[in-house]
Amino acid sequence: MKRLFIGSRGSRLALLQAQAVMAKINALDSKYDLVLCKIATSGDKDKRTQLVNLGTAAFVKELEEALLDGRIDIAVHSLKDMPTRLPDGLCLTAVTERADPRDTLTSRACLADLPDGSTIATGSLRREVQLASFRPGLRTCNIRGNIETRLRKVNDGQADGLIMAAAALIRLGWQDRIREYLPLEHFLPAAGQGAIVIEARDGDRDIIRLTSRLNDIESWQAVTAERAFLHALGGGCRAPIAALGTVSGEILKLEGMVAGISSKRVMRNSIVGRASEATETGELLAAQVLDMGAASLIAEASGK
Repeated sequence: MKRLFIGSRGSRLALLQAQAVMAKINALDSKYDLVLCKIATSGDKDKRTQLVNLGTAAFVKELEEALLDGRIDIAVHSLKDMPTRLPDGLCLTAVTERADPRDTLTSRACLADLPDGSTIATGSLRREVQLASFRPGLRTCNIRGNIETRLRKVNDGQADGLIMAAAALIRLGWQDRIREYLPLEHFLPAAGQGAIVIEARDGDRDIIRLTSRLNDIESWQAVTAERAFLHALGGGCRAPIAALGTVSGEILKLEGMVAGISSKRVMRNSIVGRASEATETGELLAAQVLDMGAASLIAEASGK
């Protein structure tokens, strides 16, 4: 029986995601002895720096290094953590069926009912600017740590609410903590939010052939468009950028958002294309928002 080493971050959520992928591999082919390897990333070790200042590979770099030097054979990631450009020698082989991509609120009341001055915790500039646009009377505070830590801070009264990804709470079985799902017309998610992706080495044909059978084509097409949009706008820039692709048969609808950090100006647009042309659709939407003036918002975020 051949051993297959599966790399994952060590958080409870990351391990659940990796174990779900391992179960799918076992169901496809039971000849492999699957070994789960926990790898701490720089983003896991640094609990204080704001996410926007950590760098785009903070939660994946050490996993990719382990792939490249042969310590693991597969890395399982939350796709929203992945930079749009991969290191030479690595490739994405599959995106499993995507979970709910929306953001949620954990609070004593719905967002529209919270009084002005209430504090909402989030570590995301994207969420912060969209919240400011929807409810300008609310305040935000930065929060880091695993999901349990963040929920505990809200329970302890350090904030009146917490915005988090629906997929994280659902996968942990904590749907009861969701006060409301935030409306997509005001809160677009991060590119790839809710999707789990498998990464492998370019030359490992057997592993690529095996794991590609786990690919959900509609999820793959949707996130490909989102990541193409993000990449075309600068990918690793600090600007708050959001995107959501929705596939229905051969049709792909892509919504995108770019915002300014200091101005809190939010710019959105959408496009409909062919699902088979996901990359081109994402690039076209990026060109459209740049024509609308998004470059000034991106420059604002980078301090230029």
